[in-house]
Amino acid sequence: MKNVRFPLLVLSLCLVLPLMAQKEEKSEKAIKAVINQFFEGLEKGDTALLKSTCTSQPVLQTYMADRDGKWQVFTENFSEFVTFVGTPTKDKYKEQIEFDAVLSEASLASVWTPYKFYLNGKISHCGTNSFQLVKMEDGWKIQYILDTRRKACK
Repeated sequence: MKNVRFPLLVLSLCLVLPLMAQKEEKSEKAIKAVINQFFEGLEKGDTALLKSTCTSQPVLQTYMADRDGKWQVFTENFSEFVTFVGTPTKDKYKEQIEFDAVLSEASLASVWTPYKFYLNGKISHCGTNSFQLVKMEDGWKIQYILDTRRKACK
């Protein structure tokens, strides 16, 4: 009987592991899609799209040097950010990101995206975004963004 258990275990793993990998891949695509939609909303000034990617009370923070060169965490009011995004302007914003790491489990995801931020086609600053997402009834939502900002960009 022992000789039968091991092959059954191996067979079960061979059947289950590919299904788990497909589920993780599908989840990763959904997570990336939410983050891409966030930036699409930013670029287009589409506040409805921007808000649809976030929970009802997301936290936005930046870790950067203040005027004296001292590094500090600054917290931004999400409603003010949305108002800024929705205010018509001649300026064009584009944040070019790379997905460096996407870690997730059933209801929590952490995403690391180095970026370059362009203002009217010229690099304004760069750094890294750290996103925390939660899985709600209607899908993945951004709960927390912490980014770094540097002027010296490659």
